[in-house]
Amino acid sequence: MLTINQIKEILSGSPDENLVNQLKADERKGVQKLLQNYYKKAERDLELSDQYANMQSFERAAVTRGYRFIAGTDEAGRGPLAGPVVAAAVVLPEGFYLPGLNDSKKLSEKKRESFYEKIMNTADVGVGIIEAEEIDRINILNASKKAMIYAIGQLNREPDYVLADAVTLDIQISQESIIKGDAKSVSIAAASVIAKVTRDRLMKQAAEKYPGYGLEKNAGYGTKEHVEAIKVLGITSEHRLSFEPVKSIIQP
Repeated sequence: MLTINQIKEILSGSPDENLVNQLKADERKGVQKLLQNYYKKAERDLELSDQYANMQSFERAAVTRGYRFIAGTDEAGRGPLAGPVVAAAVVLPEGFYLPGLNDSKKLSEKKRESFYEKIMNTADVGVGIIEAEEIDRINILNASKKAMIYAIGQLNREPDYVLADAVTLDIQISQESIIKGDAKSVSIAAASVIAKVTRDRLMKQAAEKYPGYGLEKNAGYGTKEHVEAIKVLGITSEHRLSFEPVKSIIQP
């Protein structure tokens, strides 16, 4: 008879269906608990597989129309009072599968970091960064688009189709704008993860240069503590002077 530890090891992999059925007759409570967890995991894996398949619909449609190198692009950092806006463009390789991939805002920091490494190690990735000074000069929408276009230009191979999150870009490449695309397209979701993790890392570096604003925690967003710090410590080169309440603080 198999020990509970042996059964645990077997169920953690890809067990034979006949063996799983045999274990149903095992009256040990520990075995039944392991089976319960096994079926829960199998159900969750199926849900994630279905979700991932649904999020490939835009990519599949583009392939059906003859496109082969499909890039998803997204940005992070439109709303903060400080820091750059960061965009990423990602072309996922054929057969790429990352269950749980979704809008980066719906993922934990640990999950984002894990997904970031997997995407960077397997996909074609480009990143575009527009700093606060330029955001003030050309406005945040134009800065976001410029960062996306730059990110696309950083790819190793020019895509023949672009899926963009909620914007239309001034590019000579066929494109499709998808509202809430980071939750509907795997390519855009992958780009959202790269953009978010890249920006968060930049803000942690900025926090070391400019302590006291909590940039490592608030990522430049206008939390109460951040706004109070601006009033006490003043502005930095990371702050967007055209954004409220920074604009009113420096020009009362």
